[in-house]
Amino acid sequence: MQYSIGQHIRQTSILALPVAIGQLGHVMLGVADSIMVGRLGEVPLAAASLGHSIFVLLMVFAVGICGAITPLTAIADGRDDPDQAGIVFRQGLLVNTVIAVLLVLVAWVLADTLSLMKQPPAVVSEAIPYLRIMGFSFIPMMMFFSLRNFIEGLSFTKPAMVIMLLANLVNVFGNWVLIYGKFGLPALGLTGAGYSSLMVELFSVTALLLYVIRSRHFRRFQPLLRYRGINRPVISRLLRLGLPSGMQYLFEAGSFTFSAIMMGWLGATALAAHQIALNLASVTFMVTLGIAHAATIRVGNAFGKGNGIALRRAGFAAVLMGMSLMAVAALTFIVLRHVLPTLYIDDPAVIALASQLLILAALFQLSDGMQVVGHGILRGITDVTIPMLIAMVAYWGIGIPVGYYLAFVAGWGPEGVWMGFVAGLTTAALCFVFRFHILSRRIITTITGFRDPERL
Repeated sequence: MQYSIGQHIRQTSILALPVAIGQLGHVMLGVADSIMVGRLGEVPLAAASLGHSIFVLLMVFAVGICGAITPLTAIADGRDDPDQAGIVFRQGLLVNTVIAVLLVLVAWVLADTLSLMKQPPAVVSEAIPYLRIMGFSFIPMMMFFSLRNFIEGLSFTKPAMVIMLLANLVNVFGNWVLIYGKFGLPALGLTGAGYSSLMVELFSVTALLLYVIRSRHFRRFQPLLRYRGINRPVISRLLRLGLPSGMQYLFEAGSFTFSAIMMGWLGATALAAHQIALNLASVTFMVTLGIAHAATIRVGNAFGKGNGIALRRAGFAAVLMGMSLMAVAALTFIVLRHVLPTLYIDDPAVIALASQLLILAALFQLSDGMQVVGHGILRGITDVTIPMLIAMVAYWGIGIPVGYYLAFVAGWGPEGVWMGFVAGLTTAALCFVFRFHILSRRIITTITGFRDPERL
C-alpha cells in the first residue's frame, strides 16, 4: 500500500508533534535563561549570548553525532531486526559518551579564548565561567540524546517530549533560585543559569533512562547492560554517519556563532539585540527540526523496507510541512516584531534594533525550514557527506562573506550580518531538496527498474 502525500503528512505529523514539542522544550531552556538573565541588564544578556553561542556551536556537533542512531535504528526496525537496533544503540551510547568527555575539555579551552575575540571586557568576564559550567552538561546531554534518538528511531516520540516539558519547570525553578538568590542562597547571576542548566540535563537523562529500563516496549532490543564488546563495524558506520552530520551542523551553527562575534564588534547593544532575535528564530527552527527528525524516521523506515515510493513521498511531505510552518512563523515575526523583544529586556535601543532584525528573521524562515527538513530526509537515506560539503560552501563560502561585506564594507551594520543568513540558508535549502529529488528517483529506479517514478 502506497500512502498519498496527504496521508504521509498525517503520519509524519503524528511523529513530528511530540518531537517538535520536545525540541521546542530544549530550546525553551535557553529562552528561559535569556529572559531571566535579561532582567539583570544588557551586559549579562550579552555575556549569555556570547557564551551560549560557543556552547551551541559544540552542542549542534553533539546533536549531529548522536543523530546517527536514529536512521540506523529506523532502518533496522524497517527490516524487523531488533538485535541490530539494540547493537546500534549500545555502541552509539559508548561512542557518544567518549565524545562528550572530549567536548567538556574543548569547552574549557574555548572559554580561555573568549578574551581574544575583541568583545567588551565586562561581557567576557561573565561569559567565561558560564561557558565552563555549561561544558560539563555535555556528558548527561549526549547520554540523553542517545537514549532519545534510539526510542524515537523506533517511533516512540512522546516520552522525551514529556521529560523535556518537566525539565523546563526544573530549569525555571533552578534559575529563580540560583540567578536571583532564593532560600538563603547567594545570587549567582549568569553563573546560576549555568548551574541550573547542568542540573536540568542530569534530571533529563535520569528520567529517560528509568523509562527505557522499566518499559516493556524495549526489552526485545536489550538496550542496556548487554554489551558484548566493541563492535567495530557498527561503530565505524555510526561515525561515518555521525561525523559528517556533526560537521554539517557545526558549519551552520559556526556561521551563526561567528555572526555573534561580528555583532560584538558592533557593540553590546547589537549583540544583545542579536541574541533576542536569534533566540526567537531558534524557537521556530527547533519546531521544524522536529519535523526533520520525524522525516528521518519515516524515510529511514521506508528505506529499510525497500519502499522507494513511500520514501520519496514521505520526504516531500515533510518539506511541505516545514515550509508551511515557517510561513506562519514569518508572518508572526513581522506582526509582533515590536512586542516580542519586550519579553526579554526593557532597553529601548535594544528593542528597536531587535525589531528590525526580526523582519530579516521572517525573510529567511522559509529557507531555514526547507534546509533543516532537507537535511533530515537526506540523513534518512544515510546521505551525509555531500550535504556536509554543501553546508560548508553555503554558510562559509556564501553566508559569512555576504554578511561581512554588507555589515562592514557596505555599511549596513547588524542588518547586513543577518542578510548573510538569508544568502547562506537559501543556498543550502535549494541544494538539499534538489539532491533528495535526484537520489530518491535513483532509489526508485534501482528498486523497481522503472526509469520514471511518476509512472508509479
